[in-house]
Amino acid sequence: MLNTNNQELKNTQSKINTIYVFIDASNLWESQKAKGRFFDYKKLADYIKKKFEGTSIKVYYYSAYPAQGTRPYSLEGKHKFLTFLKLGLGFEVRKKKLKRISILTENGELIEEKGNMDVEITIDSLDLISKYSIAVFFTGDSDFLALITYLKKRDKNVYIFSSKNNVSQELRTGTNGYFDVLKIDDDIWGRELKHRPESSITS
Repeated sequence: MLNTNNQELKNTQSKINTIYVFIDASNLWESQKAKGRFFDYKKLADYIKKKFEGTSIKVYYYSAYPAQGTRPYSLEGKHKFLTFLKLGLGFEVRKKKLKRISILTENGELIEEKGNMDVEITIDSLDLISKYSIAVFFTGDSDFLALITYLKKRDKNVYIFSSKNNVSQELRTGTNGYFDVLKIDDDIWGRELKHRPESSITS
């Protein structure tokens, strides 16, 4: 019985500071453009783990990308970047093609692209709820407020990372804490973001 109790205590302690990070790539891309630098995702994960004194950390990265043939440039750089996150850093990468929607306007037919990943982020954070004690979301969308309220009611600590003009007031005040990535003192940034062909941009 004593051994069983000790094992249960160890299992409980191992979950106390388990951090799961859910990154909305489109929101982070806006922050990177504002900063003029790419994130160094290894440094970013290390920063989160250290800041919240995590015993372990798991990062989920959500990105929508153009379908092949819809751009006048190669998408190889984009896919290489996502492969690096998965194989090089151990991130869980969720990706899907941008949905192309035909819209009729007074000026004729237009093609609008949508790649919202809110549903995927919500499903993962709920499906994995028993695995973490701290949830970190890199997003600014007020639609996540209901999810965050739900997680807090189930004793999860929830934090939002975004940047000015990319985050709703509801998220700033409805979590356990909000952090502006542009004001983080630690070095979480990589190479300079310069004007370059879009084929080399990896957001």
